[in-house]
Amino acid sequence: MKLSAPRQITFWIAVALAVLGLLGVIVPSLPLIGGFAFWLVLVGFVVLALGNLLEGL
Repeated sequence: MKLSAPRQITFWIAVALAVLGLLGVIVPSLPLIGGFAFWLVLVGFVVLALGNLLEGL
């Protein structure tokens, strides 16, 4: 399996999703994001993993 560095936009999208998920856990006044916090972090990780596994993503 050959890994490649993700594109910069892919990396920043993954970081934004992870930060939103963490904010949903840390800040209790964000109920809309808090309900999806786990899924936001998971999708951020999947986006980052796909960026590493697929060429040009």
